[in-house]
Amino acid sequence: MRVLALDHGTKRVGLALSDETQTVAQPIGFFSPRPMADFLAHLRKIISEKSVKQIIVGMPRNMDGTYGASADNVRHFIGILEKEIAVPIRAWDERLTSVQANRALVDAGIRRDVRKEKVDATAAAILLQSYLDSRTL
Repeated sequence: MRVLALDHGTKRVGLALSDETQTVAQPIGFFSPRPMADFLAHLRKIISEKSVKQIIVGMPRNMDGTYGASADNVRHFIGILEKEIAVPIRAWDERLTSVQANRALVDAGIRRDVRKEKVDATAAAILLQSYLDSRTL
């Protein structure tokens, strides 16, 4: 059973996938959320090909734990997914995942123009790894 993580953004949704043992998360790219029908078709293909049994969606929170306008957008996104996708979906705290992703890519020497394309998937992998690690504690 694999777990798929989605890091929702207005322009891109970062994607990450666990290994079959649900131990390690790996970024697998990004996809535009518009048009939604195309995004859902892409998502269904990944779910089928990779035997995904659960989806984790990053829920943006403020540093004090409150929710802002971005969280409303993600709740709407999750609502659409729950109607269209038969796999269980769970929101997961994504605080600072994009910051961590950018820092990791800078530390790896990735050029700025390339980082822009990798940050969403890297953030999704950080989000997913956080989820996977929380279950082993």
